[in-house]
Amino acid sequence: MSSLLEMILRFLLAAALGAGIGYQRERAGKAAGIRTHILVSSGAALFTLVSIYGFTGAAVDITHVAAGVVVGVGFIGAGVILRGMSGEGVAGLTTATTIWITAAIGLAVGTGMYLLSVIATAVTVGVLFLPKARG
Repeated sequence: MSSLLEMILRFLLAAALGAGIGYQRERAGKAAGIRTHILVSSGAALFTLVSIYGFTGAAVDITHVAAGVVVGVGFIGAGVILRGMSGEGVAGLTTATTIWITAAIGLAVGTGMYLLSVIATAVTVGVLFLPKARG
């Protein structure tokens, strides 16, 4: 398989897996839905692909890209949580964590860890269907 075709397929798989998580969030009436999750997952995959294939021949540590994605998505998640805070408690934790795991899935797809990415998506969607604990 050509390198370009493989990169395109990785990007599209990341988008599809992000869509799967985002679809559930949208159906649950959450602000971060299908579009957000597609963009987070495919963006993480694209950053990964660029770091792997875009700097060939250069002395580049591609692990810095993963760290940058984690930090950047952490800021997005913090914004979601802060926006959801009310006088009665914190809201948005699950949405923030779905954005976080969606980015991780995108990173995994970008590196070619297809099976792990699909399993992580299935586990994530399965967890989202678990009933909320009432305290």
